[in-house]
Amino acid sequence: MWVVADLNDDYIAKMEDVLATYEKPYDPQQPVVCLDEKPVTLHADVRPTSPAKPGREARRDNEDERCGTANVFCAVEPKVGRHFTFATPDRSGFELAQVAVTLALAYPEAKTIHQVMFMDNLNIHSRQSLTDVFGVEMAAEVWNRFTVHYTPTQGS
Repeated sequence: MWVVADLNDDYIAKMEDVLATYEKPYDPQQPVVCLDEKPVTLHADVRPTSPAKPGREARRDNEDERCGTANVFCAVEPKVGRHFTFATPDRSGFELAQVAVTLALAYPEAKTIHQVMFMDNLNIHSRQSLTDVFGVEMAAEVWNRFTVHYTPTQGS
């Protein structure tokens, strides 16, 4: 069940910032890109599927074998319908750094990329993740391409 956290000053300030960012008119020099992530469980079939035949639909057994986990980062520029999907083996600072570089390269003409982070404000969602992977100089070059807007922390 999803519950809104306490409406304290920090929550309200972050929500107002995100809403103001969404209200901006489209500007290719300042695209608004939303980034979220989702852990996924990997499964494999235990028994082979039975293909469809005339008069009978395909059959698939509902038993499966768990094969670990992975992560999917998804970035969307809603005003133009552009999206990016990044399947990664885990959710780590290293993986986020790779995503940030790819997004920065996808908008070479932008003055700034307004990045709305829907990622629960985890410790990897910072410049430090890029610094750990690429060093201070390159991390600054990539991170400074973004104006980061963190969503409010949600309760559950």
